[in-house]
Amino acid sequence: MAASGHVQPGMLSLEAMPVRFVWHLLLTLVAVIGVSLIAVRWITKPLQQMAVAATTFAHDLDAAPLEESGPTEVRRAAAAFNFMQTRLRQLVVERGRALAAVSHDLRTPLTRMRLRAELVDDPALQKKLNADIDAMQAMVNGVLAYLRGLEDSEPVQTINIDALLHSIVEDERSLGRAVEIAQAAAGAATAEPYAGKLSILRRAIANLIDNAVAHGQTVTVRLEDSPAELRIVIDDDGPGIPEADLARVTEPFVRLDVSRSLDTGGVGLGLAIVRDAAAYHGGRLILENPAEGGLRAILVLPRTASLDR
Repeated sequence: MAASGHVQPGMLSLEAMPVRFVWHLLLTLVAVIGVSLIAVRWITKPLQQMAVAATTFAHDLDAAPLEESGPTEVRRAAAAFNFMQTRLRQLVVERGRALAAVSHDLRTPLTRMRLRAELVDDPALQKKLNADIDAMQAMVNGVLAYLRGLEDSEPVQTINIDALLHSIVEDERSLGRAVEIAQAAAGAATAEPYAGKLSILRRAIANLIDNAVAHGQTVTVRLEDSPAELRIVIDDDGPGIPEADLARVTEPFVRLDVSRSLDTGGVGLGLAIVRDAAAYHGGRLILENPAEGGLRAILVLPRTASLDR
C-alpha cells in the first residue's frame, strides 16, 4: 500500500522519477500559476477602475469617462457606465435650469404681493398678509436650497474645521444664542485640516446648531479628531427625539411637531440637508439621546474617504 511506503505496481516513486522531469513539472506549475495571476489581474483591473470611477463620479459630475478596455463584458459594462454618467449629468444640468426658473417665477410674484400688501390700509390685515408672504418665502427658500443640494461647482479645498466651528459659533452668539465650544483637553493636538466643500459643511453645521438652538436652551459644540475620522458633536438640553423617530427625522419634509408651524422648525429639510452633506463626504449623521437628556447630533467625516481632488 502507498500508505505503508510501498508503491503500487506500475507506479514510479518520487525518488525514481528523473530529476529533469521533476524540474519540468515544477516549472510548468509555476508558469501556469503566473499566467493565471496575470489573466486574473488583466480581467479585474477594469473592474477596479470602474469602482474608482463610480466613487469619483459620486462626488464629481464632471469626472472623466471610464476607459472602455478589457474583455467584451467589461467593455460593455464600461460603455453602459459612461452612458449612465452622461445621462445623469444631463439630468442634473436640466434640473439646475428648472430650479433657476422656479426660483425666478416664484420670487417675483411674492415680491409683488409684498409691495401690494403695503397698500392695505388695515394694519391687522397687512400684518397677516406679510406673515403669510414670509411663510411662503421661507418655504420656497428651504425647498430650493434642498433641491439645489450638493450640485454646486464649488471646488474641494483644505478646511480648518476648528476655525470654521469658531466662526459659526461666533455668528450664533452675536444673535444672542447660548452656544459654546467645549474646551479641548489639556495637551490635545489641534484638529488636522479636512478636504471638503466649505459651503456644504458650513451649511450642515449651521443647520445642526440651529436645530439644537430651536429645541434647547444651551448648546455645546465639540470637535473630536483622529487619523480615521473627524467628528463634530453638538449637544443640546432639549427634550430629545423619541427613539422610534430618530431614523425617519432625517428624511425630507419630516417634522415631529404637530402644529406644523414654521416658527417651530421650518419645513423639515434641515436635517435632510445635513444627512446629504455627510453622505457627500463619505460620512454619516448620527442622532442619539444621551442618558443625561437632550439630543446629541454627530457629524462623522471619515478622513480615508475625504475628497482630495
